Amino acid sequence: MPIVARDHGGSGHPMLLLHGAGGNLVQLAGLAGELRSAYRVVTVDLRGHGRSGDGPWKWDEVLDDLAAVADGLGLDRPAVVGVSLGGMLASLWAARYPDCPGAVSLDGNPPPSRPDDLAGLAPERAAAELDRLAEVFDRMSAGMAQPLTPEQVAAAVAGQRAEARRYGADEEVWEEGFRRNLVPAEAGTSRSRLLPALVGELRAAIASVDLIPVYRDVRCPLLLVLATEDLPEQRPFHDLYAAHRRRNLERLAAVRDNPSFDVVELDGASHAMVVERPRELADLIRTFLSG
Repeated sequence: MPIVARDHGGSGHPMLLLHGAGGNLVQLAGLAGELRSAYRVVTVDLRGHGRSGDGPWKWDEVLDDLAAVADGLGLDRPAVVGVSLGGMLASLWAARYPDCPGAVSLDGNPPPSRPDDLAGLAPERAAAELDRLAEVFDRMSAGMAQPLTPEQVAAAVAGQRAEARRYGADEEVWEEGFRRNLVPAEAGTSRSRLLPALVGELRAAIASVDLIPVYRDVRCPLLLVLATEDLPEQRPFHDLYAAHRRRNLERLAAVRDNPSFDVVELDGASHAMVVERPRELADLIRTFLSG
């Protein structure tokens, strides 16, 4: 299983910085740049993403991938910071390695998949909204499996550059991040790096993981940073995501007595907090890990 990493340098304590589902190491370049003054930052293409190899998505095996990267680069007891899917991995790493100096999960929460994930919605409404959300994810998965013509790639690149401008980010980096998850396909087309089988495995693995026992029992310092606002594409499901955030807070209240675990709600930030507020997040991460 080849796993590709990028060492951003820095003379401080080593840090693994992990992207979310469907992403790759390039998409964390901005946050890595904010952190490298204090840490030796290494970003990673998770298996099935970017330039890393393909393999089944099993949590323990992916953690083994990360341990192999740390060993191969001589990273002694790295801190681990991850966004979304990477944040879930950061939490699981903290549970596996209690001597880790610290881990930070940036909104690393499984999306809602069951009516009991939603607080304040009637069961019938909750089930209907979850069905509607599942249809969106199904369409996204099917679209990722389709080849893209050069014209479609060019249009997607233009969209990425427009998004970068909206966030005040580097357009070249955003284009590089998009192209990194493309591979050549038949007749001059391209397709997503994420194979349909991996997408299905990811969805099942994320839906099945329960991080509350991790938060309750973890002994490595672990910080969970929560989004408080909807992404633009989440706004048609505002009631569902608001109910999910309420339910998460209810469940987290039961584990707040663990002194190794802390939660911060980032006012005005969405699931895209890494591109919305990279400097603020870097300050938050440095403060937490230095403590």
